[in-house]
Amino acid sequence: MFSALVSIVLMLVLAAIVIIIVSKLGMGLAVDGFASAFIAAAVIAIVAGVVTWLLSFLNLNFGPFLGMIVYLIVAAVILMISDRFVKGMKVDGFAGAIIAAIGIGVVYWLVSLLLNTILNI
Repeated sequence: MFSALVSIVLMLVLAAIVIIIVSKLGMGLAVDGFASAFIAAAVIAIVAGVVTWLLSFLNLNFGPFLGMIVYLIVAAVILMISDRFVKGMKVDGFAGAIIAAIGIGVVYWLVSLLLNTILNI
């Protein structure tokens, strides 16, 4: 139980760092600091969980290309919804949310690649 809680906190810290990096790159997302980024990461995770559950509940099946577009749009909507709940987080409209979603995905991938290389996982 304790290790699961530690894993969740570590993933939220990593997600907060990714959000801060994307914010510093000026990709349509801005956060005030680490606290706002950490809360944003938690809210994004919760909203994403609910949206993913709803999509799986509806049993929607998209092809690979259309699926990528749908998930990108869903990620942008999740960012826009999270913007409403997190003080200190600002998303610059739908286009900004799309760019930020792409940025978060790329930065998260790069950070994961770097951590896997360093930790040799």
